[in-house]
Amino acid sequence: MTSFAFEVDPASATPPFRQLHDAVVRAVHSGDLLPGSRLPTVRGLAADLGLAANTVASAYRALEEAGIVEGRGRAGTFVALGDDPIEASAREIANRAARELAALGVDRARALTLVGEAFDAR
Repeated sequence: MTSFAFEVDPASATPPFRQLHDAVVRAVHSGDLLPGSRLPTVRGLAADLGLAANTVASAYRALEEAGIVEGRGRAGTFVALGDDPIEASAREIANRAARELAALGVDRARALTLVGEAFDAR
């Protein structure tokens, strides 16, 4: 799951649905949410933000219709990988490797070196 934190301002004139939608779009465009990143569950995010689950679900549906995210059934909602199947598979492999290396405590610089060495050795 992503560590990115969403915020909704209850005093804002912008509806919570739109605030959440726009926050996800900004996070994707800024690179804070990368392709393949898992978004929080609808219920979990609703509880965290003090919103109705339907509000979060509606924002997620609109994001999915726009191609920003993709629902994968029970697996959850993820930032879309894109249309190119080779690029999508490569991103998925890279995301999995990054998660596993981070879980081992390997920092980014060392992980890049290791992947580069593995690529060169093939």
